[in-house]
Amino acid sequence: MEHYYSSDPTAPHDINIIHYNIKGRTLKLKTDAGVFSKNKVDFGTDLLIKSLPSLHGKVLDLGCGYGPIGICVAYLNPKTSVDMVDINKRAIELAKSNIVDNDIPNARAFVSDGFSNVDNAYDAIITNPPIRAGKKVVYGLFEQSKYYLNPNGALYVVIQKKQGAPSAIKKLKSIFGNCNIINKQKGYFILQSTLI
Repeated sequence: MEHYYSSDPTAPHDINIIHYNIKGRTLKLKTDAGVFSKNKVDFGTDLLIKSLPSLHGKVLDLGCGYGPIGICVAYLNPKTSVDMVDINKRAIELAKSNIVDNDIPNARAFVSDGFSNVDNAYDAIITNPPIRAGKKVVYGLFEQSKYYLNPNGALYVVIQKKQGAPSAIKKLKSIFGNCNIINKQKGYFILQSTLI
């Protein structure tokens, strides 16, 4: 069974355009088979986007898929510079297209397996992590995030209670020494850990 975190999905193309409303603007997002949540922006991603504070400086959307988080962050925080990365080449092509189609000048997307092609430090890292890839992968991303954050930078994560939110909170506390629940709805937790 192929998953959305495959590097090179082989699922037949099934291009779709979805509409996502954010702060009075409707974004048009191109999606395809072989990427996460192709038919709509999923509840967790939507809650994460709407729970984020104002951001500044450099921001990383880790595991960006077709780009809803990074594009919204760049649109809502026009003075930021947003990098969007994903292991999935098909997702990155979609994200690049969606950046251009929605006229988002302060975002760019590129292929990276986790942080493998990332060489910046960030003021915020945002992720809807690939839960299906397993705890080892997800916790590895949490651990590595610490080394790509500027001082006082924050990691923002969305995770469902049933997919391990309580243990993720413990893990983040062990890495950063802190983990705040900044929002919680329908079993989804939005977590923030700050590099102090």
